[in-house]
Amino acid sequence: MSDQQRQRPLIYLAGFMGSGKSTIGPILANTLGFPFVDVDQLIQQRAGRSINAIFSELGEQGFRAIEQDVLKNVSAMENGVVSLGGGTLANEENFRLIHERGLIVYLRVSSEEAARRMRNKTDRPLLHDGEGNRLDEASLKRRVEELMKRREEFYNRADVIVAAEHKRVGVTVDEIVRHLRLLTRL
Repeated sequence: MSDQQRQRPLIYLAGFMGSGKSTIGPILANTLGFPFVDVDQLIQQRAGRSINAIFSELGEQGFRAIEQDVLKNVSAMENGVVSLGGGTLANEENFRLIHERGLIVYLRVSSEEAARRMRNKTDRPLLHDGEGNRLDEASLKRRVEELMKRREEFYNRADVIVAAEHKRVGVTVDEIVRHLRLLTRL
């Protein structure tokens, strides 16, 4: 990352579904005086349908193609806080683009906490079975553990790693800001 990017970089929030990216992101952006962008919302706007519908009609590969295109556009911004999808970093090309343009903040939660937070969500296609039915509690926990295990190596490449469970959102935001100030000229 260049000196100019370190002055006012893009801040990418990464983490598993339910880690708090969409909750923490707007507050962090406001604290830093940056715009906030949610990649999943932009994907839905671009496709004109929900993420569930995109997965249903185009599959995960089709979704990831749209995600990568949206990510390229977002990464052209001068500064901002960007909430990534849970699996965005698992694509090496995405990781390189993100790492070149800004700093990655991984919001770490345990698989148990992620499963608890996702229990009542219906808009997460990877947490459904092959026929689109919601997983029962035990299957949900297994799926979350499996996905987190596959993604953990990518998440752990983040510039900043913050535990994002069992504390208030404001405390988490303050911790992120402290880390960012050590790495940048914010």
